[in-house]
Amino acid sequence: MTDFASAADGSPIAYETSGEGLPVVLVHGFGASRAITWANTNWYQTLVRAGRRLVAIDCRGHGQSGKPHDPPSYEEGLMASDILAVLAALGIERADIMGYSMGGYLAIRLIHDSPRQLRRVILAGVGEKYFRASRERAEIIADGLLAEDPSTIVDPEALAFRTFCERAGNDLVALAACIRRPRRVFQPPELGAMTHPVLVVCGELDDTSGPSEPLAQAFAKGRALTVPRRNHHSTVGDRVYKDAALEFLKPD
Repeated sequence: MTDFASAADGSPIAYETSGEGLPVVLVHGFGASRAITWANTNWYQTLVRAGRRLVAIDCRGHGQSGKPHDPPSYEEGLMASDILAVLAALGIERADIMGYSMGGYLAIRLIHDSPRQLRRVILAGVGEKYFRASRERAEIIADGLLAEDPSTIVDPEALAFRTFCERAGNDLVALAACIRRPRRVFQPPELGAMTHPVLVVCGELDDTSGPSEPLAQAFAKGRALTVPRRNHHSTVGDRVYKDAALEFLKPD
């Protein structure tokens, strides 16, 4: 069942919960939703069977959450605070978090902004390219999302995003604003000051994220996992990833 929390700016943030035990928050990737990233890949069943309580959110601009059309409404600190609004609505003081792709960026921001509310962190679908986030790339993808005629999109990545987002039934104007969001990339010395246990997971063939090791090594307690023969989209449901995540998330 879908519930809603009120974000700091009043935007409705959709979420659902399932299972019992230590909570783990699931944050999906850009252009997806809690259903696409987590429910459709059987993560719900995986976590509930492992004795965990999952909290899956729809990021603003996605799924059933509010969809503002201006980039400032997607500033990463604000998007990270949406996760805290859901935890507050549920009365959860501390949780594990697992973010995929864009969700991983938000999880990193949350480690910085609210470290006491997190126990363990999984960053999946985000790797070495975290340090090389490109404003120019974001603009190219945003232009592709807003193109009147998709056949005019010549950039392969922009076309792939446009196709994926349209098939998912997304608000393309909201997503263009989201990918243009103000963001902060933390450098290795800043990440090294973050003392949470962090697992970084990337597919062997994931050219979107790059390899997991450079990002994992930047954290004081980081470890890396490479999922064999998987790309950015196929990693999320892989058994190797799931088994490693369950082991990493075991109670202390």
